[in-house]
Amino acid sequence: MAAPVYPAWVTRWVSGQWRQKKRPPLIRPTRPLVLANKVANRREQAGEATCITEMSVMMACWKQNDFSSSACAEEIRMFHDCVAKAEKERREKAEEVTLGLRENLTSSKANKLLRRFPNITRYM
Repeated sequence: MAAPVYPAWVTRWVSGQWRQKKRPPLIRPTRPLVLANKVANRREQAGEATCITEMSVMMACWKQNDFSSSACAEEIRMFHDCVAKAEKERREKAEEVTLGLRENLTSSKANKLLRRFPNITRYM
């Protein structure tokens, strides 16, 4: 006598295959799921060029006076003053650590925060 032939859904029901489709897939991470204590340094947006006019005036003076620095002392001083002022403004802007609601964290700010609050690697 031949064995009865059942529909495919009956075979799946009996073997338990119907349960496996409803289970979420097993995820095995390759690394531990914890934050690192630092992030990669990313280049921030390029700032605008400063002191271009002072630099061009200084170079034009050098060209007229056969690259003599003594003849162009005033232009050189103006250029150095402009560079110092721009550097001071850049430092003041970089020191602002205040975060707005919509501002993204730069990599240097994230590293500073991660140094202040590192991951707990051992338990007491």
